[in-house]
Amino acid sequence: MVRSAMEQGRLAGRTAVVTGGAHGIGRAYSMRFAEEGAQVAIFDLDEAAAQATADEIKAADGDAMACQADVSDPASIQRAVEEVIRGYQKIDILVNNAAVFSVVPMSRAPFDQVSIEEWDLMMAVNVKGPWLMCRAVAPHMRKQGYGKIINISSGSVFKGMATQIHYVTSKAAILGLTRNLARELGGDGITVNNIAPGSTLSEEDPTEEIIAFRESARASRAIQRTQSPMDLPGAAVFLASSDSDFMTGQTLVVDGGSVML
Repeated sequence: MVRSAMEQGRLAGRTAVVTGGAHGIGRAYSMRFAEEGAQVAIFDLDEAAAQATADEIKAADGDAMACQADVSDPASIQRAVEEVIRGYQKIDILVNNAAVFSVVPMSRAPFDQVSIEEWDLMMAVNVKGPWLMCRAVAPHMRKQGYGKIINISSGSVFKGMATQIHYVTSKAAILGLTRNLARELGGDGITVNNIAPGSTLSEEDPTEEIIAFRESARASRAIQRTQSPMDLPGAAVFLASSDSDFMTGQTLVVDGGSVML
């Protein structure tokens, strides 16, 4: 339930862009940000799903807009960012969640059986995409002297994951992207932090095989249960709010205690 106008959430008055915000974990971010009072721009390749999510937020008295966007395409990003600026006049928060993983599926194969085409697609979406989004959004944040960029990596980068070398490599790159951007943008009042989720049952229509795979992650966790999309938005709200104003270049691992740094 989105908060009523009488209740001020932690993100009241802020405008957030969530890439890949129509499905799975991205949808959970979008819904929770709206609940916390943010205006939410939902960027997604799936325009119909983005609109459905925005409509659901508005039906609960929140404020949202849907923007069809391909994060690997600079022109597509620019059009979507300009749409947000026309509609909301500013961008305070960016969540770089879009990735090749489940909605845009990836193969799970030994490292020498991953195709070059799939490797290139993974890097174009998972690494170039967040860089392009930051490049498009940072100028607007700089103008106002304030911004919160939240990148999404993966707990798998700290352990390795057989048959996912292209995905794990792309998510490891996000650690470096986060730290470097934090150095470059700190003087502009912009923080850049990272969330590393564990294996999450985020598929909307999972097969028995996928469910078993997600449930198998329990054994390595201190909190031994299957992770759901709703386990992630709390960390994102913290990083998007004023509570994290003196924190940048950091990674929050949210995986039930599988990885302990």
